[in-house]
Amino acid sequence: MPVTIPEDLLDEIRAEAAERGLSAYVAEALRAKRDRDRLVELVDWLEAEHGPVTEDERSAALDELSRLDAEHAHRRPGRVGDAA
Repeated sequence: MPVTIPEDLLDEIRAEAAERGLSAYVAEALRAKRDRDRLVELVDWLEAEHGPVTEDERSAALDELSRLDAEHAHRRPGRVGDAA
């Protein structure tokens, strides 16, 4: 199944993919997109069942995501200053 990707985007992806390779990069991107689409479906279903998310709930969720991102960044190997 052929896929067409604009040349300028393909150039950027090739530069970013470098060592992983184009196929691995594209597969990872497609998995991430599929996962986001599934999450949107879940949110739609949950909102249909329980009503829309309030601004307070949204804010609390974003705060928790920020906390998790910070913890992940802190634990990620290869940070500047980490022992080898």
